[in-house]
Amino acid sequence: MLAMTAGFATALAPTASATDSITYLDGMAKVGDVAAGGGRVFVSGDNQIVVADPRGTLTGAITSLSGASGLAMTPDGSRLYAALSGAKQVAEIDTATLTVIRRVDLAEYSCPSNLSLLGNRLWVGYGCANQRNGGVLGLDLSATTPEPVRIVSNMYDTPLVAAAGSTLVIGETGHNACNLMVYDVSVTPAALRGVIDGFDSGVDNLNDLAITPDGSMVISAANFPKRFDGWDTTSLTRVHAYGEVPAPGDPGTSVAVTISPDGAHVAASRTSGIPLALYDTTTTTQTYKADGAGGELLPGTLAFSGHDVFGVAREFTSAGRLRLWRAEGTTLPASTLALTPPSAGTALKPLTVTGKLTLSDGSASGAQPLVVTRKLPDGTSATVAGVTTAADGTFTMTDTPPVSGVITYDVLWEGSSDFRWSKASTTVTVAQHPLSLTLSGPVTGHTDKQLQISGTLDAGDQAPPQDVLFGVLRTVSNSKGTVTTVVGTLTVDGDGAFGFTDTPTESGEYTYKVYGGGNAVFAYTWAQHNVTVRGKAG
Repeated sequence: MLAMTAGFATALAPTASATDSITYLDGMAKVGDVAAGGGRVFVSGDNQIVVADPRGTLTGAITSLSGASGLAMTPDGSRLYAALSGAKQVAEIDTATLTVIRRVDLAEYSCPSNLSLLGNRLWVGYGCANQRNGGVLGLDLSATTPEPVRIVSNMYDTPLVAAAGSTLVIGETGHNACNLMVYDVSVTPAALRGVIDGFDSGVDNLNDLAITPDGSMVISAANFPKRFDGWDTTSLTRVHAYGEVPAPGDPGTSVAVTISPDGAHVAASRTSGIPLALYDTTTTTQTYKADGAGGELLPGTLAFSGHDVFGVAREFTSAGRLRLWRAEGTTLPASTLALTPPSAGTALKPLTVTGKLTLSDGSASGAQPLVVTRKLPDGTSATVAGVTTAADGTFTMTDTPPVSGVITYDVLWEGSSDFRWSKASTTVTVAQHPLSLTLSGPVTGHTDKQLQISGTLDAGDQAPPQDVLFGVLRTVSNSKGTVTTVVGTLTVDGDGAFGFTDTPTESGEYTYKVYGGGNAVFAYTWAQHNVTVRGKAG
C-alpha cells in the first residue's frame, strides 16, 4: 500500500548561517539520497521518501517504499525514480501527485541502490553491502515493461553509477583501490571504453560520483585522495582537482559531490574542514564555502535546487539527529558587507555604526533593506529596525544600547535574484552610564540631636534611576578609634533627590558616605559629607 503522509515531523533546527535553513528529519534513521526538481526536494531513507518545498520545509512523505535509497529525476522534474533495495524494485513516481505509477521488478538482482538517468535509459547499481553480488544493469523506460540489461556483474558491494552524454561511469565501492569503469552507451550493447585503475589513481573507498552534463568528465569523492578529482572520460586521465589536499593526519574524507544542471558549478563536501564548498567546474576556483550544516554531511546527499544546494547532515551529538540543510544562493554572484563601528559607546546614549553593501560586479546596490540584530552580553537579542542602504550601498545604523558590555551588531542582506546574501558582524564596547552624587547638610552638630542630610543623584541626560539602591555608611573617628557602621539604604525620587537622618550618640568626626550604581547600566558612584559632632548642646 502506498500513502502520502502529510504529518511528518517538521521541527526547525537553529538557523545555519544567514538565510540558510535547517529542518530536522525526525523519524528518519538513515538517508539514501537527495534529489530536487519540479519545485520539490526529495529525501529517501528507511522505507519512505520525505518531500520538502524549495525552502526546505517538509510537506509530506511517500511511504511503503521498502529500502528506499537511490533517486533519479527527469530533467523536467515530472518523474522521480527510486531504487527500492528491500523490494528489489525501481519505483516510478509522479512528482505532481506523489504517487507511484509504475514498479519495475528486479527480483533477480539483490539490493538495487544507486541510480543514474540518461534520457529514457535508467542505470541501476545493485548489490548488498560487503557481498560479491553486485553489478550494474540498464532499463529502457520507454518500454511498457522494461527488461533489465546487465552491463557488469560479480562486483563487490554496491557500485556507483553516473551517466551523461554518451558515457556511463561505474565506480567500485567498499575496498581500498576502486576502479572507475567508463562505458560508451551510444552503442548497444554498451561498450567498455576503458578503466581508470584504482591502484594507479589512488581512489580509496569511493563515496560518490558526479558527471558533467555532456559526460566529458566524472568527479570522484573518496576517502583518499581527500580532494575531489576530475577524470576525462575519453583519455581516462586526471584533468582537474577540486580543493586542496589536506595536511597529513587530517581525519577528514571526501564524502559527497554533485554538479549543477548547467555544468558550471561543483558542490563538494568533506567530513572535516569546510563542510560544503563550491567550485567553478572549468577553473576549479573555489567560489563559495559554508559551514552551517550543524553536523557531518552524509555521502551522496548533495543536490542542486536552483541557486541553492541541499544536503543531509547528522548532528555531532549522541542522538545523531538528521538535518536537511539548505545552503541558499550558493551559485549566485557574491556580495559583501563592511561595517565601521564607533571606538566606544555608553549605555543609554545613541551610537552609530556605518557600513557599505558592495556587489561583486561593482554595480550600485540601490536602496536595499538590511536586517540588523543587536545581541547583548546576556545573550538576548533585538532587531534594530529601519536600516536601508542608500543608492550607492552605504548605510548608517543608530542604536541606543540599553546596557554596558561588549555588544554585537549582526547585519544581514538577504540577497536578490541576482546576487547572493551577505552578512557581517561587529562589536562595540559600551561603558556604563555615568552617575554623580552630591550631598549637603550641617557641618557641625551635637550628640542626641538629629542630623538631616540631603542629596541629589544626577544621571546627565537620563532620568535618575529610581530602582537603584544606594547604601549609607557612617564613619566615626574619636579618641576611642574609628568605627564604620551601615546606616541603611535609600532610593531617589523622580528628580534624583533623597535624604536621610541620623542622631549621633557620641562626639567625634562623622563622615557620611552614600554609594551605589555599579550595575549593567549605571556606573558606580559615591559622595561623602563630613560633620563635626560635639557633646550635647548647652
